[in-house]
Amino acid sequence: MDINEQIKSQLEENPIIIYMKGTPQAPQCGFSSRTVQALMACGERFAFVNILDNQELREELKSYSNWPTYPQLYINGELVGGCDIVLELSESGELAEMVKAAAKEQEA
Repeated sequence: MDINEQIKSQLEENPIIIYMKGTPQAPQCGFSSRTVQALMACGERFAFVNILDNQELREELKSYSNWPTYPQLYINGELVGGCDIVLELSESGELAEMVKAAAKEQEA
């Protein structure tokens, strides 16, 4: 499986997924830490990929998403954005709505 197929597969299999530096329990940068905290506050399960474990994926995802930085949050296969966008959505309450809707769809 090439790296683009791997990314597509991850996005199809996980309605809520964050590509981040480190893990939710041990983020490796402040942006990933703040983003994952906002996501965890929504109270739903989500998948994550530690981009530091895979240099090829780390580079290819930037092209795939046309987004140059990390973290990157995807909901239902669509790029939501990085730290600033996720925090804005969190503050407005939109992030929780998006996450809960995606989690509910997965259960159905």
